[in-house]
Amino acid sequence: MKTRHFRSLIDINTSEFNKIIQDAITYKALDNSNNVPTDFTNKTLAMIFKKNSTRTRVSFETAMFKLGGHAIFLSEDSSQLKRGEEISDTGKVLSGMVDLIMIRTNTHNEIKKLAENSSVPIINGLCNLFHPCQLLADMQTITEIKGNNLSDLTMAWIGDGNNMCNSYINASKLLGFKLKISTPHGYEPDSYTLEKFGENVEICELPGSAAEQADVVTTDVWTSMGDEKEDEERKKIFKSYQVNMNLMSKAKDDAIFLHCLPAHRGEEIDDMIIDSKYSSVWQQAHNRLYSSMALIKFLLTLQD
Repeated sequence: MKTRHFRSLIDINTSEFNKIIQDAITYKALDNSNNVPTDFTNKTLAMIFKKNSTRTRVSFETAMFKLGGHAIFLSEDSSQLKRGEEISDTGKVLSGMVDLIMIRTNTHNEIKKLAENSSVPIINGLCNLFHPCQLLADMQTITEIKGNNLSDLTMAWIGDGNNMCNSYINASKLLGFKLKISTPHGYEPDSYTLEKFGENVEICELPGSAAEQADVVTTDVWTSMGDEKEDEERKKIFKSYQVNMNLMSKAKDDAIFLHCLPAHRGEEIDDMIIDSKYSSVWQQAHNRLYSSMALIKFLLTLQD
C-alpha cells in the first residue's frame, strides 16, 4: 500500500476528516475515564522541530505515550540538520527506524521533500503555507460545541492570510462550511489555495463584514514566526483587524471565538475577548492532544 502522508488537509478526503474528528472526540471521552486503549505499543514517532513549539510538541508526545508508543524529540540544533544534512537524507534514515515522522519547519517544500524520501507517513506539524494539525483540533472543538453539521456554519477569519488561513480554506472545501476572510491588502491568503479550494470562501474588505452573523470568529497573531522584522510595521497595518467586543457583537449571539495560540493580548485579540463568554480557546488547545491521537491512529492503521 502506498504510504499516506499528512502534508496538508487535502491529503485526506471529507469522510476521513470527519472520521478523525469523531475519533478525537472518542479518545477524549476515553481519556477522561482512563480507558484509552494502548493499541500502538512499540510504535515510534520522530518529531523534528525547526521552529519552537509548545502545543504541537506536548500534544504529539503525550498522544504517543497515551496510545502506548514512544516519541523522540529532535531539534535542528541537536540533529545533523544543523550541520547541513539534506532533509531527503534525514527522511531516508529516520523512516527505516521509526513508524511516523512529524516535522515543524519553515517551508512547505521541505515537507514535500521529506515525504518524497520517507517510507513512513509524514505529518506537517506546521510550515509557512499550512497548519493542518491545528485545523483538526479546531474542527473537533467546533463539532463539540455546534454539532456535526459543520456545512451549516459560517466562519470568519480576521487578520493575516497566513498558514492557518490557508488551512481554513482547505477545511471549508472538505467540510462545506462558508468561510468569510478579511485581511489587509497585501496580506491575503495563498492565491493558489484560494483559487483551487476557495469555492466556499467570501473575501470581505472590512473585518466587520466578515464577522457579520458568523458562528465562529477566529484569528492568529499578526506577526508569525520568521516575520519578526516586520513586527512594528504589521502592528500599524493590522490595527483595525483586532478581534474585540465591537467586532464579536456583529457575530451571532452564540458565536464562539478561536485562536490557535499563543495569543498576543492587546494586539490581534482584545484582552477581554480571550477570557469572555465567546472564547473556546482553552478547549481548542486541549483538543490538540485528542486530534493528534486520532491522526496517529488514522495514519498507523493505514500502514497495517
